[in-house]
Amino acid sequence: MKKYHVASGSFEVGHAQPRLLQAFLGTCVGVAVFDASAGVGGLNHLLLPEPVGSWSMDQPEKYATTSMPLFLKQLLDMGATRENMQAVIAGGALVGPLTPQDMNLDIGGRTAEKTVAALETEGITVARSETGGFFTCGIELDMQRWKCRIRPAGFDAPDIKAGEPSPALSDVRQAIETIRPIPQVALKVLRIIEDGTYDIDKVSGEVKKDQVISARTIQLCNSALFTKRHDVVSLDHALVFLGQELFIKLVISAAVQSYYSQSGNGYSLCKGGLYHHAVGTAMIAEKIAGMTGKALPGVAYTAGLLHDIGKVVLDQYITGAYPMLYREFQDRQSEIIDVETRVLGMDHTRVGEILAKNWSLPASLANAIRFHHRPEENPNNDPLTTIVYLGDLLMSRFHSGLELERMGTDRIADHLSQLGLSTGQLCDLVDLIPEKVFEPAMETT
Repeated sequence: MKKYHVASGSFEVGHAQPRLLQAFLGTCVGVAVFDASAGVGGLNHLLLPEPVGSWSMDQPEKYATTSMPLFLKQLLDMGATRENMQAVIAGGALVGPLTPQDMNLDIGGRTAEKTVAALETEGITVARSETGGFFTCGIELDMQRWKCRIRPAGFDAPDIKAGEPSPALSDVRQAIETIRPIPQVALKVLRIIEDGTYDIDKVSGEVKKDQVISARTIQLCNSALFTKRHDVVSLDHALVFLGQELFIKLVISAAVQSYYSQSGNGYSLCKGGLYHHAVGTAMIAEKIAGMTGKALPGVAYTAGLLHDIGKVVLDQYITGAYPMLYREFQDRQSEIIDVETRVLGMDHTRVGEILAKNWSLPASLANAIRFHHRPEENPNNDPLTTIVYLGDLLMSRFHSGLELERMGTDRIADHLSQLGLSTGQLCDLVDLIPEKVFEPAMETT
């Protein structure tokens, strides 16, 4: 049976087939609706209760009030009937309250309410509903047997053996030395950009020297990750169609993808989760930088893309300790870097800083990597670090489920204030989350 991850802000429908639809949920809401008699069903992954502003209508699938009618209409058009349709709802959690104001906003709770209202309007029975709480969960729809399951995320792994030793610090340092670095072409491009004035022909020439990165760059040009206007068949075509800034962003994204591909499923709840999270964080960071004017959008994108590079090193040690880490989150509601330190002896931000220095990354990027969980500890007080923190926070709390993560929010108001934002603008920030970070969604056998 094939597994298909339904991305946040999208839905998937179909006829009976050996396929398992999955959605990993935090604050967002998942609703499975199916008519077993007609052999029709689908899964909707909702991000917010209703559109935030007029610009939001470009992505109606993100919101319960606009997505549910579209979702249900497709099922009805495919042969489902209201009297035979059943719905199962999950998610809508408060995954670590952001602020007292976030409690009042109750984004997840309101999304669940709008979802139920849409089902009631159509006269569709809600067979099961598990919403609210404080932790991520997953919802799965078996499209062959029309069975739906809700389960806490992270508890399907076998328990770690009692007394199993944590990796020695020397083991982690050895892993840092042996990990395959980000390709040289990406590091060269980063340094060229850091100079402030760069020759795009020089950048293109460097990329052309690496056939793998060239091919991946062209592939990304033709993906749903960025607006597709033409079929791009060469790097020269990419430059013409996309422009210099977007071209460079694609080159770095392609190079970083090859680095993240070394990770397994330690930090991720599905294949490719680390890269998916990195790209999403990068896209949000770029938008926040543009909105606030506190950093160059291109630099913010790059910093977001690189912020979790330390997890690739630690990923191999996470797999065995996964249930223990999740229970630490549940019992203590601990931040991930504290749990990593207790269990592994080192956290991914410190590992990332070592990698950044080994690769001679610019200081601004190294600091964003090191302090993106706690921007207040950055001695340079750089807004770039705060922007990456917010992008990471939004992805892990509201787009969530793809990656093992928990971030502290004790000083969220101060961090927002540094960027000229208020807690009242939280919904506006959540709306920056991309509808689909990449497409097609992950599907495995």
